[in-house]
Parts: sequence; C-alpha cells; structure tokens
Amino acid sequence: MKRFVYIVVTCMLLALIFPSMGFAQEKKSELAEAAKSAVLIERDTGTVLYEKNSHEKLAPASMTKIMTMVLIMEALEKGQIKWDDEVRTSEYAASMGGSQIFLEPGEGMTVEEMLKGIAIGSANDASVAMAEHISGSEEAFVDAMNKKVQEMGLKDTKFKNPTGLPSEDHYSSAHDMSMMAKELLKYEGITKFTGSYESYLREDTEKKFWLVNTNKLVRFYDGVDGLKTGFTNEAKYCLTATAKKDNMRVIAVVFGAPTPKERNNEISKMLDYAFNQYSTKPLFKKGESLAKADVSKGKENKVDAVTEEPISLLTPKGEKMDGIEQKITLSKDLKAPIKKGDKVGTLVVMNKGKIVVESTLVAKKNVNNASWWELYKKSFGLFTKVGK
Repeated sequence: MKRFVYIVVTCMLLALIFPSMGFAQEKKSELAEAAKSAVLIERDTGTVLYEKNSHEKLAPASMTKIMTMVLIMEALEKGQIKWDDEVRTSEYAASMGGSQIFLEPGEGMTVEEMLKGIAIGSANDASVAMAEHISGSEEAFVDAMNKKVQEMGLKDTKFKNPTGLPSEDHYSSAHDMSMMAKELLKYEGITKFTGSYESYLREDTEKKFWLVNTNKLVRFYDGVDGLKTGFTNEAKYCLTATAKKDNMRVIAVVFGAPTPKERNNEISKMLDYAFNQYSTKPLFKKGESLAKADVSKGKENKVDAVTEEPISLLTPKGEKMDGIEQKITLSKDLKAPIKKGDKVGTLVVMNKGKIVVESTLVAKKNVNNASWWELYKKSFGLFTKVGK
C-alpha cells in the first residue's frame, strides 16, 4: 500500500514539474473531434504534427480552388499570363451557380481582379473564366489540375472541375489538400488575397461589389492569412487554413465539420497546439542562390540554383538544434534551353543524420540556346586555353 501511495505521489509531482509531459498528448488527442478528417502540418518542412483519417477520400467543395489558384500563380510566375491581362467571361463561365461575383457574359476583368474574386469570395464564375483564359477550356484546365496532382505525387485526389461544385468522382483528402496548400504558399504574394477580410470589385461603377472573405478566421485568429473554405451538402463544412507567428507557418485542414462554428473551433485548436508546442528556425528564404549548375550549349555556361520555397527547421519548443548538415546535389547533363523555375538540383537538410528537409532547387533565370557562332567561340577559347 505504501508503495502504491509513493508511486501516485511521484507521478503527481512529475506532472506538476513537467506539465507538458502528461498533457501534451491528451490535448493532441482532443483535436478535430467534430471533423471527419483533419491534418496539421508545418509548412516549410511538411512535417505532420497531427492527423485524423488524413487519407480518407472526401468531397473537398470549394477547397478545390486551392489547386485552381496554384495553376493561376504558376502561370503568372512563368509569364504565361500577366496581372493586368483582361479576362473575358464566356456565357458558360457566367452561368456558374453557388458562390459568384455575378460576371456577365462578355464582361472583362483583370487577372488580379479575378483572383481576388476567387480567393476572397470563392467565386465559381471567376474560377471558370480563369480556367478558360489559361487553358482554353475548363476541360483542358481540369486536365492540368490532375496532371499537377500526379506531379506532386498525391494519391487521394481527382478533380472534375476547378470550382468544387458537386460532381461524381471529384474528391481529395486532408493530406493532399495540405500539400496543395503548401504548394500554393510557395507564391508569397498569394496571402495578399487570401488574407484580406474584405475588398471591392467594379469600384468605379454603379455595380460596385463588396467581397467578404468566407474564411472568418482571417479576422478573428491572429496570424491567419488564408486559405480556403468549402461547403456543400455532401462535404459539410471544410477549411484549409494557414497561419504564421514569429518564424513558423502552419497549415491546418478540416473536412466534414457539422457547423461553421465547429469547423473554425477545430482549426483554432490545431493552430494553438502547433504554436504552443513547436518552433522553427529559418535557414533560407525563397529564391536564395545556393550553387551554380553547369549548362551545356547555352548562352551562359552556368545558372544559379535557387531555393524554390522557404526552408526552415522544426523542433519541439525547448529542444536544441545541433548536428545539422546540408547536401546540395546538382543535376548533371543540363542542356539549354532552360527556363526560369526548371529543376536544376536538390537540397537535403539533415539533423543528427536524419533527413528533415528535402527541397527542389530551380534555375534563377532563363538560359537560351547559344548560336553556332557563340558555340564556336567558346570552343576556340577552350582550345586556346588548352594550348597555353
């Protein structure tokens, strides 16, 4: 009996001295109770901090637009489209139901205005108009969405439209949605849109349109600046949210909450857990040059290999980081032409021998083909050096 009392008292003292030991796991188990599935990740490393049925295939509703925005931002970065390009609305795009900005057939808006309508107002009509503008048709854009899914190695997702309107065999998962959000957040300017609580379209006209963000957490949770809500009768209330505090950005995803209040509450609990338990140490910003890759048959012989995204290390709060190593592997046999953003290498970061970050390095700029005369001069110069 005395031994039993001693054990109980010892456990109580340990709990008082080290409260996080006894209660961190208990708190974690209470996250996302009302959701069908959920996941919480740290953005830069992709580390999963919490998950619940994270690979279950479910209707994503308007969270689909995260991939739509990925392709829009990708097209902007590649120069395929520009912010001030005028996008004309087809009759088909204007006919979309659900959330919309009430585009008229033939009405034109800039890419920036369309993206604002999608990111803040979850506009289905703007989503289809942008899909047609980028790919020529909604069908071709959906093909590009699914191709991107495959490139990212996502196994739980199949898209049938760029809006998330109910469609048979249109599904995703909490895991896949977090990876799409991670991809979207490579484009640092996107949170200018997703993090806005309100804005206006057609400001200088009689049809001035007030946009209010469907994600209320951008106003009520400090640090939240995106990303996308979703609701249909089948999907129930969904949200992929991101928040940044100090140096750490996290992504929380909830599928199938019964009410918007419970959806927001579950996301808030996950964000609280992440910021209370973990911290990050930034290593590199997006676009930092880490090496120079050799290029053959180009106007230049080398191209800067830069980070494609921010790179950080994640640790539990209070834990020291030591034994950090990094390894850069550059692609061999790179030949011009090379486009800005093409993969030219890989960065691997290890902590105590364990891989904690693996990220792509990309070309900082275009490298065009060298003319025959430029190649000749390079060869002549090489022969001259060898002769010396």
